[in-house]
Amino acid sequence: MQRSQPNIILATVQTRIQTYLSLIQGFSKYFFYNSTETCCFQWDKMNHRGQDMQGEVGPSHKINDGLMRFFDQCQKFVEDVENNQTALEEVHLFKASAEMKRVQMKMADQLQMPYNRITPDLVEAAFFLCSYEFAIKSLNSAWCNLFDETDAQVLEYKNDLKQYWKRGYGHDINRKSSCNLFHDLFNRFDQAAREIRFGHVSEAVTIQVGHAETLLPLLALMGFFRDETALTADNFDVQNGRTFRTSRIVPYAANLLFVLYDCSEGLRLQFLLNETPQNFPDIMHQAPLYDTVRETYRELLHGCNFEKECELPRPNS
Repeated sequence: MQRSQPNIILATVQTRIQTYLSLIQGFSKYFFYNSTETCCFQWDKMNHRGQDMQGEVGPSHKINDGLMRFFDQCQKFVEDVENNQTALEEVHLFKASAEMKRVQMKMADQLQMPYNRITPDLVEAAFFLCSYEFAIKSLNSAWCNLFDETDAQVLEYKNDLKQYWKRGYGHDINRKSSCNLFHDLFNRFDQAAREIRFGHVSEAVTIQVGHAETLLPLLALMGFFRDETALTADNFDVQNGRTFRTSRIVPYAANLLFVLYDCSEGLRLQFLLNETPQNFPDIMHQAPLYDTVRETYRELLHGCNFEKECELPRPNS
């Protein structure tokens, strides 16, 4: 089995760059794409590191908000979800739920403060401070002492609920706003497949640097991590086994990796999330034939038009 063309999508600027520099070493040409919001990405360090790779011709770098920040350019998403408070109604309802009230009261008791002084937003802020310090500094800070495992599960669900309705399966337009990125992926695979037949691949590696907000809609569009029951404000108790967990799907330095292999029986495509192999929905093989993957997404490949999906309905004349 011969590795042919990795196509990498990275969610955040904190991605483990050295890991991927090692991965792409030996390829003759590689390309970087990012959005205007990720310009803090250390291109100088990347270029300097790239000079140490034997045989490299250096990376090509382009800014492409149409691919990496498609959600800003999808008018229907902006109107119906981003700027629409009712789009997150399930989140607002959960913030007023009995589960959240219990977390608020426990926190107020620990701080010896009146219950009405501890709001859901304050609880969430304290939880984020705990998680940030633990993730970035590996510190179990004093903020973490305010919560136990049950509290963490409630607050995790609240965040998952928000992402489900704002970036995931909650609204159709969340997923369909990523149509352009989906088509861009398969256009690159198709191009590589054609070039492999003639023995010359012009674009061996593509690294696209975006955001968690870039990844979640694409994953939802492709059917990953879809639960049978939608996440709502009143079904927290039955969602303990849910697959839609953003802390696992898009943690810090989240990344997707698609690798196209040239095998004796044909081209195969492997998908990895955060460096862990994942099966495509409804496909058992971890590296199925590329033709099988294309057939699975046939309807999307022949549809999923960004302009059509994102167009606002015209007012009645």
